[in-house]
Amino acid sequence: MKRVIWIVLDSVGIGAMDDAAEYGDEGSNTLKHVVTQSVSCCLNHLQALGVGHIDGVEYLGKEQPLGATVMRAGFLSKGKDTITGHWEMTGIILKQAFQTYPNGFDDEIIKAIESRIGQKIIGNKAASGTQIIQELGEEHIQTGNIIVYTSADSVFQIAAHEEIVPLCELYRICEIARELLVGRHLVSRVIARPFIGEVGGFIRTANRKDYALDPPQESVLDILSKNKIDVYGVGKIVDIFNGNGIAHWVHTKDNNEGIERILQYMDEAKNRALIYANLVDFDMKFGHRNDVNGYAKALEELDLALPKIMEKLTDKDWLVLCADHGCDPKSASTDHSREYVPVIVYGKKIRHVNLGTRESIADLGATILDYLAGETAPTGESFLKEMI
Repeated sequence: MKRVIWIVLDSVGIGAMDDAAEYGDEGSNTLKHVVTQSVSCCLNHLQALGVGHIDGVEYLGKEQPLGATVMRAGFLSKGKDTITGHWEMTGIILKQAFQTYPNGFDDEIIKAIESRIGQKIIGNKAASGTQIIQELGEEHIQTGNIIVYTSADSVFQIAAHEEIVPLCELYRICEIARELLVGRHLVSRVIARPFIGEVGGFIRTANRKDYALDPPQESVLDILSKNKIDVYGVGKIVDIFNGNGIAHWVHTKDNNEGIERILQYMDEAKNRALIYANLVDFDMKFGHRNDVNGYAKALEELDLALPKIMEKLTDKDWLVLCADHGCDPKSASTDHSREYVPVIVYGKKIRHVNLGTRESIADLGATILDYLAGETAPTGESFLKEMI
């Protein structure tokens, strides 16, 4: 049995990349600002794994780590969104960023979608998802008009009250939008954002559904699958890769359920396997809402859960922790930030070494592929020999 438990701490960046100014993200440092500016942020287990040894993380103690290789990784892809980050860590580097719509979507595409769904669209602007349903929810209930909004990311988000637009209909509308949002209107994700409740107290439900694009080339997940190595997706992983290369998957409503599903899959996976999880609460619930104390508490909860995972590791298993971008809750923006991300690889036969700063997080995917399948990735350089 040889397994890799790969957990993406969504948005836990560790400092602005050299090109951050191009994205308006100079000075961003998600982890530093959460640790130093929250009421409390105790990360004993992450520190024991060596997070304080990573380049630039001088604000956390440098305890002697438990057999973990650590490093800081950057991104060669253009963009700072979820799909771009996850695709690069599995070997797909985008030369052109996905298109964004800070001023709303073109009339041409809005009218085309309205024509297909037989309903008017309201909103059509960059907005916070929690705020726009409070702003337009009452009109939506009275008219049935569909709420559309976007963000700094390449997303076309569709919000509807579950009692006004049944989930099956909302999902059908998303499928139509996905079909039409191609070519020069291409966006990375169409997202269903259902909500419930009364005027003044609307809340989003866990019935979110993402409609992503197929990756433009094979990822590490596809290559693992071809080598008959099971890939388990936890959280929105299956959506990010549009199901490609993933044998088993489960959506989750929050980080706690994500941890529980990881533990369940560890009990199920008895052969070579990759358990690949995204824990989204840091980003969705706290980073985008500029909630530094909520972000800190979520990190503490993860930290307390790590021993449960580590106890289940066999001699040949790895625990891998990383992130896909930043989302600094202390910045003026509520959007993602262009940051380096931490990489921690822990295993009972892995030695402690700081590998410095890697140009691309694709090296991590290449290393996992090297370990599980003994194959060379098309993108990225394995650092397996430097760890063992």
